[in-house]
Amino acid sequence: AIQLVESGGGSVQAGGSLRLSCVASWHTYSHYCMAWFRQVPGQKREGVVVFDDYGYNRTADFVKDRFTVSWDRAKWTLTLQMNSLKAEDTAEYYCAASARYCSDGWDRIDAYNHWGQGTQVTVSS
Repeated sequence: AIQLVESGGGSVQAGGSLRLSCVASWHTYSHYCMAWFRQVPGQKREGVVVFDDYGYNRTADFVKDRFTVSWDRAKWTLTLQMNSLKAEDTAEYYCAASARYCSDGWDRIDAYNHWGQGTQVTVSS
């Protein structure tokens, strides 16, 4: 089993930037597909970006060219860099992981069995 701990959320004005981090604690390292999701109260949780260290990397259209993801293997940290933030990016952001190769369907909630506690991002217009 692994634990995922997110940090870096906060409040920012539209046009600003935030960086979210997800630190993974592996009992035994295996191959994991990792992703960021977000959720607004009353709405479904949606996939933002996905990454694995075999080169699979997808970004949802609604954040393309604004959000990027990176992985620091030495620190077991998945980082989401969010630029040009908009009010509609306001949400709780969750890190997710699953012991498999990333593939199509990466934005399905049931593709992941490990979740962080979430970190709030608030963008004011």
